[in-house]
Amino acid sequence: MLRTWKFYIPAILWTIVILVLCTMPGNDIPTNSFFQKIHFDKIVHFGLFGGIVLFFSLAIYWQKKHIKGITLFFFVLMAAIYGLAIEFIQKYWAINRSFDIIDVVADTLGAIAGVWVFKLVVRLFFRKKEQ
Repeated sequence: MLRTWKFYIPAILWTIVILVLCTMPGNDIPTNSFFQKIHFDKIVHFGLFGGIVLFFSLAIYWQKKHIKGITLFFFVLMAAIYGLAIEFIQKYWAINRSFDIIDVVADTLGAIAGVWVFKLVVRLFFRKKEQ
């Protein structure tokens, strides 16, 4: 049992880190006018939620040496729902944080991009070794 869970440790830790970062009080988040102008927080959301899909997909791939498209779709859907849930947590429970639908869009687009990055990583780093 422990052998299969070890594949998921990076994905689980990444998911927990996202929750911690996204629920930090707003006053604890450093601000910079340049980053605010370029909406850097949306880029961060994109990368964080792409990472969820990437890490969970890699966990399945490392364990089984293949992954189905429906599984990738499920990971994208779950990451998008997680992003939406975090926005509601920010709105109702996090101190000095608010709901932002554009964050949800960035989370979802990042999750979709996570599938693309996963496929790229597999093609570049794993397929050659298996053949």
